[in-house]
Amino acid sequence: MSKLVKTMLISLVIIILVGVVGAVIVLNVLEKKDKDGEQSIDEIVEYSYQTPEITTDLSDGSFVRIQFQIITDGKHAREELSKREFQVRNILIKELAKMDEQEFKTGLSEVEDTLKLELNELMTEGTIQDVYTINKILQ
Repeated sequence: MSKLVKTMLISLVIIILVGVVGAVIVLNVLEKKDKDGEQSIDEIVEYSYQTPEITTDLSDGSFVRIQFQIITDGKHAREELSKREFQVRNILIKELAKMDEQEFKTGLSEVEDTLKLELNELMTEGTIQDVYTINKILQ
């Protein structure tokens, strides 16, 4: 091969290597998630699902109206969760029916944990990251 062809091939290989290294750096810098895997607040808002207000009775005859913000790990999980709204309602009604007024006042975090656990068992397109109570009224 001539000297010109060798120089062109070496130059082409160097340009390709620089492009690949540059692409890897750009993709890692522009990654949406933090180094520890935490979601940004924008992702949390984008991937969250707000349940409608649910009104049900407790075991002692008291009534409660409650609403949750459920954080998923992605767009597909949020879409699946919105389709599973009837299952969310079912889980909440069953859990709240076991509680009396005092248990409800002190055990709301247990309801959130149970909802998260049971929904994760049902989900096929992602997972539930967290459940927040955003509205509650006890009557």
